[in-house]
Amino acid sequence: MAKSKLIQCKHCGREIAASAKVCPYCGGKNKKPIYKRWWFWVIIVILLISVFGGSGGSKSTNNTSTETVATSLQSSDNASGEGTTAVAQESQTETAQVEETTEVAESSKAEDNVPTEYKNALAKAEMYSSMMYMSKKGIYDQLTSEYGEKFPADAAQYAVDHVQVDWNANALEKAKTYQSSMNMSKAAIYDQLTSEYGEQFTADEAQYAVDHLN
Repeated sequence: MAKSKLIQCKHCGREIAASAKVCPYCGGKNKKPIYKRWWFWVIIVILLISVFGGSGGSKSTNNTSTETVATSLQSSDNASGEGTTAVAQESQTETAQVEETTEVAESSKAEDNVPTEYKNALAKAEMYSSMMYMSKKGIYDQLTSEYGEKFPADAAQYAVDHVQVDWNANALEKAKTYQSSMNMSKAAIYDQLTSEYGEQFTADEAQYAVDHLN
């Protein structure tokens, strides 16, 4: 029969069986030290995992919070920048509108100060330009002629200076008329366009016209 393992009683010091929970001599209880029990180490492991796991989670949470704050700040900066740009653009638009309104008002005021004689001369100049394709010099002579409109020289000069017209285009239209209705050559048309007894266009305007004829 195998001999039982003996241990000393923690209370009286006598040898007793290792499996005995109570000393037969003194009645003292002989339990295993807590650090020798398996569940003690299970609890320690769980606590360690909890501590280190919690630390890692806290670090992750801190990093996430930091990133969230940084993102919020960046979004705030971007929003602020976009807002500033929008305000600047709106300010520029308003400034342009004010300037345009001011120009219109000044132009209207300037027109109000123009004498009626000047306005009438300008209206006649526009008619001669758009309907008869006359040159600047031809219109001036027509406006001041005693056989024409009889406007004073200053009113006629104002008219030809302010009429909105492309003189090259007028010269070309005149040239086309001479070419189609009178079958004139380009050289003859050029002379007619520049003649002081003819259309009185400038040399450059006449040359542009004959160069653009078919």
